[in-house]
Amino acid sequence: MNTENDGEIVSRTKKKQQVEELQKLGVALIDLPAVTLDALDLPAQLLTAVRDAQRFTSHGARRRQVQFIGKIMRKIDPEPVRAAVAAITNQSATVRARQKRLEQWRERLIADDAALTEFAGGHAGADLQAMRTLIRNARKEIAEGKPPRAQRELFRVLRDFPDD
Repeated sequence: MNTENDGEIVSRTKKKQQVEELQKLGVALIDLPAVTLDALDLPAQLLTAVRDAQRFTSHGARRRQVQFIGKIMRKIDPEPVRAAVAAITNQSATVRARQKRLEQWRERLIADDAALTEFAGGHAGADLQAMRTLIRNARKEIAEGKPPRAQRELFRVLRDFPDD
């Protein structure tokens, strides 16, 4: 067993868990797009290591690079990085949830005529005539097995409205 600066004894198992946690955080960084990485303001060495890992296609090379990223992260304070990744992940979850709500609205509008009245009640200023046309065309596309052009357009119209 080793000791830390606090005088607290840390077991090998605990150290390994901490290292694995930092490596998982490194994998989360690797999965982020380049634009998002630039916005995080990471230390130069860490940013370079993450960009290198994104380029690697070999499983072994990527695994070694993840270990290297973990080593770099042990030298810095990982909390700001962890908080930034959590915020990005939460934002992404929010976007996915909104997308799902919009898809549900689209399905309801196509399946049920009363759904348009309900939608119009909650969204003043909706062009109901245009939406009726899109719904009719979407139903026709589904019946004929055509590509979902009107369904996509209906989704775009729904997306332009603010959240409920």
